[in-house]
Amino acid sequence: MGVKHNIDLSVNIGKLKLKNPIITASGTFGYADEFEEYVNVSSLGAIVTKGITLHPRKGNPQPRVQDVNNGLINRIGLENMGIYPFIEQKLPILRAKNISFIINIAGSSEEEYVQLAKICQNKSIEAIEMNLSCPNVKHGCLEFGKDPDTLYRLISNVREAYQGTLIVKLTSNVSYPTQIAKLVQKAGANAISAINTVKAMHVSLNYNNSKFEKTTIQGGLSGPAIKPIALSFISEIRPVVDIPIIGMGGITYIQDVLEFLSVGANAVQIGTANFTHPTISEQLVDGLGEILIKNNKTNLKECFNRRK
Repeated sequence: MGVKHNIDLSVNIGKLKLKNPIITASGTFGYADEFEEYVNVSSLGAIVTKGITLHPRKGNPQPRVQDVNNGLINRIGLENMGIYPFIEQKLPILRAKNISFIINIAGSSEEEYVQLAKICQNKSIEAIEMNLSCPNVKHGCLEFGKDPDTLYRLISNVREAYQGTLIVKLTSNVSYPTQIAKLVQKAGANAISAINTVKAMHVSLNYNNSKFEKTTIQGGLSGPAIKPIALSFISEIRPVVDIPIIGMGGITYIQDVLEFLSVGANAVQIGTANFTHPTISEQLVDGLGEILIKNNKTNLKECFNRRK
């Protein structure tokens, strides 16, 4: 930012101390090296890897993405190389960058989540984000995140297997968000990230032989269209938990970041905007610094009047 000023953008998420609250969201930033042509990744608070499963996944067949008004529907299906190739090929690269990173894990069974957590513990990975809300897979993720009893048992078992910073990624597709949030904290999570994509469908119509014929793509909706849902969800759960909340959902501009922080988020993740504005995350870091300088503040806490 040129001239140095006495400002502090740092934020604590569990045992992680991030230099700023700007984090890139899982599935939108690869493993960081893919974006180094555009972004100084060391300037970011942290990056979250794409979802990692126990075994490699090919993901869903094409089409996988669909542009919609103010958003994007994706049905990637957690395509990834699997945890063991990730550890061998990608983990050394991430560690060499000397940046904070969070491993997003996803399982099709409770046993897979626990096994992934044990592997991360054995490899001294500092932070994991449990994906309990992806709507694009047939088994696991979303079904775990919607059932309170299963959710509590799963997080508790992962907590027992893993001593690092444990973040739980929640869906808004529930009718009792405060109950879910309280269970996440009680089970031992260090932070909540919210919200994941929202289950949605795109319909295309063609008129053939005097009839309409439809084609559809169903998956997770992201982008500015879901920002009001995310803000409402975070505002609702903030009063009932003491752990940090990482907000996400349609963040594109510095005003969006401020809105999430104002309703109770401690940090934010940037997702869909990375695809259309590859430099956006670094720009938002600079924007936060400029706001503090302009308003003669030294840290973000001075900008918001809230209890947590």
